Amino acid sequence: MTALDLQTASPTAPATAAPYRVSVEQYITFRKQGFLVVRGLVSPAEIAELRTHIEDLTQGRLPEQSGHLLANGDHSSGVATQELAAPPAHLSPEEKADFFLRIHMLHRHLELHERYLLHPRVLDVLQALIGPDILALQTMLFVKGPGKPGQGWHQDSYYIPTHPDSLCGAWIAIDDCDERNGAIWYASGSQHEPVYPPTSGYGFGDRNLEGISGVSGVSNPNDDENDLSPIADRYPHLLASATAGDVVFFGGHVLHRSKTNWTTDRFRRSFVGHYCNARSFTQWNDGDGSDLDPETMMANQRHILARGDTHLPFGAPRFGTPCAALLPAEERRRESEFAAMMMGDMESGMMGAMDADPTMVDDD
Repeated sequence: MTALDLQTASPTAPATAAPYRVSVEQYITFRKQGFLVVRGLVSPAEIAELRTHIEDLTQGRLPEQSGHLLANGDHSSGVATQELAAPPAHLSPEEKADFFLRIHMLHRHLELHERYLLHPRVLDVLQALIGPDILALQTMLFVKGPGKPGQGWHQDSYYIPTHPDSLCGAWIAIDDCDERNGAIWYASGSQHEPVYPPTSGYGFGDRNLEGISGVSGVSNPNDDENDLSPIADRYPHLLASATAGDVVFFGGHVLHRSKTNWTTDRFRRSFVGHYCNARSFTQWNDGDGSDLDPETMMANQRHILARGDTHLPFGAPRFGTPCAALLPAEERRRESEFAAMMMGDMESGMMGAMDADPTMVDDD
């Protein structure tokens, strides 16, 4: 196993938040290893805002918090999927800070989470990697305190299928993270693997492939009980060390994991968004399926069109964060319009390209 400090991008982002342009080298790195660390994409001021927000959230100080737990999950371990919850009032400030491990989908309840899901510079990178049309699907806030467990080998497309599969995560480091406090490990090259289906229960996989085997124990941190571990071991394990403000982008097929935060005094907090190309169909909506479109069984209408345009339904941001979903249809088309070209025979006998005009009538 190899730990790499992957310096693959620019220094700290300027306060002007100019659009970010992905280099050819970065594009190749993402395709080659399945992930890309973009240095300093989120500014120090924004990281400070996220830290203050997490402190208020974990202490139960947000006005949106009701003061009583609305979560489900194993509260004793802090593994809870919740909405606008507050930690139990009897806990000390230190215990409250350490209570939660991860919180899902708060962009549907809090303006700040919606704003970071639609962070312009994060979307700049996504447009280059999976765009140009981007649908924003999910947010997760990780508050991984000292001693908190990691998550075993898994593929994100196992949990969030899109068709065609264009899923991509964007992992914003709020704290410096390394091997000691639980940075993410990637099985570099495993993005070429199919998504392995579950032997039973929930999960998506490429069941139509001849010879594909089902898996159990996905995300189990015990390698002996996770059937993806032998597959991950076919590839180099690379550690994506990150400094606060760095963003790690990773595809839906690449196998990845985190390990226990072994420190006694360091958190590993991160804000994670998941996205797909807005031309991809998805039925995923972090729910029981009751809000799927009854005719198409589609959930695209529940997710936010962040950039570009699409022929599929989409949702709008609840808090009005600027994005493509709020633009008039004509402007969306204009922003995403590409020259229509077709390949045709040229008089020289070579293949060439020519404008494709749908109104043109062929005299022949």
